[in-house]
Amino acid sequence: MSKKNIKFTKTQLEKLKQELLQVFLQHPRATFNPKQVWRKAEINLPEEYISVVLLANKHYLDETIQSLILELYEEGELLEVQQFRYKLLPAERFIEGNIQVTSKGEGYVMNDGFEEDIQIPSHLMSNALNGDRVKISLLAHREGKRQQGEVVEVISRCRTQFAGTIQHSGSYAFVVCDDSKMHVDIFIPGKQLNGARNGDKVIAEITLWSADASNPEGKVIRVLGAPGEHTAEMNAIIVEYGLPESFPDEVEKETLKISDTISKEEIKKRKDFRNVTTFTIDPVDAKDFDDALSIQQLPNGNWEMGVHIADVSHFLKPGSAMDEEAFNRATSIYLVDRVIPMLPEKLSNMVCSLRPKEEKLCFSAVFEMNDKAEVLNEWFGRTVIYSDHRFTYEEAQQVIETGEGPFVKEIEIFHRLAQLLRKERHRKGAISFEKTEVKFRLDEKGNPVGIFLKESKDSNKLIEEFMLLANRHVAEFIGKGIAKGKKDKTQKTFVYRIHDVPVEEKLNDFKTFAAQFGYRISTASGKETAHSLNKMLKEVEGKKEQSMIEQLAIRSMAKAIYSTENIGHYGLAFDYYTHFTSPIRRYPDVMVHRLLDYYSNGGKSVSQQEYEEKCRHCTEREINAADAERSSIKYKQVQYLAARKDEIFKGVISGVTEWGLYVELEENKCEGMIRLRDLNDDYYEYDQKNFCIVGHRSRKKYSLGDELMVVIKSTDIIKKQVDFMIYDENRLHEISPFKRSDKKRFPPASKFNNNKKKGKKRR
Repeated sequence: MSKKNIKFTKTQLEKLKQELLQVFLQHPRATFNPKQVWRKAEINLPEEYISVVLLANKHYLDETIQSLILELYEEGELLEVQQFRYKLLPAERFIEGNIQVTSKGEGYVMNDGFEEDIQIPSHLMSNALNGDRVKISLLAHREGKRQQGEVVEVISRCRTQFAGTIQHSGSYAFVVCDDSKMHVDIFIPGKQLNGARNGDKVIAEITLWSADASNPEGKVIRVLGAPGEHTAEMNAIIVEYGLPESFPDEVEKETLKISDTISKEEIKKRKDFRNVTTFTIDPVDAKDFDDALSIQQLPNGNWEMGVHIADVSHFLKPGSAMDEEAFNRATSIYLVDRVIPMLPEKLSNMVCSLRPKEEKLCFSAVFEMNDKAEVLNEWFGRTVIYSDHRFTYEEAQQVIETGEGPFVKEIEIFHRLAQLLRKERHRKGAISFEKTEVKFRLDEKGNPVGIFLKESKDSNKLIEEFMLLANRHVAEFIGKGIAKGKKDKTQKTFVYRIHDVPVEEKLNDFKTFAAQFGYRISTASGKETAHSLNKMLKEVEGKKEQSMIEQLAIRSMAKAIYSTENIGHYGLAFDYYTHFTSPIRRYPDVMVHRLLDYYSNGGKSVSQQEYEEKCRHCTEREINAADAERSSIKYKQVQYLAARKDEIFKGVISGVTEWGLYVELEENKCEGMIRLRDLNDDYYEYDQKNFCIVGHRSRKKYSLGDELMVVIKSTDIIKKQVDFMIYDENRLHEISPFKRSDKKRFPPASKFNNNKKKGKKRR
């Protein structure tokens, strides 16, 4: 019988459709394309189906699966979240979720049943605030439009305390909140002012919000000081993002009981690496050393490479007050002037920190590697180490560049193997985003006196590659079911770090934009997209559009999250990936250590629902921490520029909107806006398709990536905003607050940009 005559019977098709539906029912939060659904359904199908599949041609099988999934969609069982990507349709009319509020006062509720967040129009927000847990009623869906809903109940407040500025109005006052997402002011009765004076920066707490009241009522619980002061503004950021300022007394008491000595009994339980060459490489200002590397040559000529991670789980006991606090925090937070740690200082900087010349307890990933950086054998388990040396990144970089210094041979071997690992990752489709960190030099009062940019060099990449190696292999060890030395088909619940494929619409927008600069991006497949992105990122290095292209490329990507549902990590091109290497500052790593140990000793699978909820919490805290860190950076950037209003800066247009141009300064990466209303030489119209604004009469264009010379018009430390004006020495009296006599301070614009012709678009 020829293959083309092999078909499923009607009964088989119906059975197959139910098996496909079962995949969605078993994974109600997941999104699948037809191929992914088939791979999961295929495992549970009886032999009669498999025999048909083996004989049938691939085209027929693909068409059949697609057709059955389309039937499920038309029957109302599935939701098409993107073209050819489906998810189980939620059955409830009322759903719960966390609401995110925009500065315009409208909300978006995150819910697993929808690919896009559910939109809540501002007039249907009730009294919900940003981050609240809410119950919403779904409105009738309009074809082609985003799903909308109405808030019917605020289940729990994300927070009730807000930082803001007091504005007196007779016998009462209002607190105007710093948070742009707090779309209402807080009413403060005169008796609840707590001594706050007009204009003070304060912390207010909401005490009541009646259903018929337009504003919440509250009280001042703390006066921070004058707006703009370093201490007041940093404390305001801490309150705004709900960050802890200290550890509870119960946690401090538990900390005191932790011994900083290692018993002989504990050492006997562990693999001993104290006599193996070991060192750490960390930032110059680091105190919490999470990881160390060890190296020794084996008798067969291969290398034993150890990635040793602080054994936090040995000290952090489940159910303890310290563990609960660590989970609630979920991550350490790095503001510009301080660290808000996940763990008390005794653990993070002393007992767990892998300090040089001290014996330390670790959880290690040890690899046998050949000179081609191929992993031949691996071992995971608890160890004891002794770090021989502490390198800063700068010191390790000097060893790499000069071939001189302590442990030069070992550093060179690590560097060479790291380069091979990196090359292989990129060959398989990993995307290479180079991050530039903004750092500040602060004076004794916390004021910024300088900004510098930290770039990733070979020493950073060395550490990165071996951390990625450990994270990937730990995830494979559990995910592939080989924790007991043999394949186990029973899927075990685990904590993965996942990264979905780019959202097609965002990627196409970026593709269109990049084409204007002559960069071609192929989207034929995920791997081709990754390769073309890497090629573009390499081509853009050193060019004026580099920063903007890199930022927009990152924005086109999905966000990495923690989940028990493994879909792989697109950006790294890994099928399995987790976070194992930073348990001092990330709680997911602590969970991974515990699960790795538990499964390695034959433990049964833990509750997926419980760990999925923990993953979601850790993702939310990670996002909140990143927002807080960005807010502190933005505040310091604005403060830095506020003291430099007489200077001229070279910048590049990093964003174009209907209300103005965002400009990023070249020397310090500070960003501000040129508002359209301040471009009074013409009436400018927004061209969204071509990412530019165009003068109605002159046809002058300002496009993404264009270079400009700008001066500072105004700074607002409270809102963390900077307004720029285009620098033009001939029209200074018209377009800026400077007087004509001030021209002496400014050289001609031509000095900075000899090739730019007025009215001509840069090519």
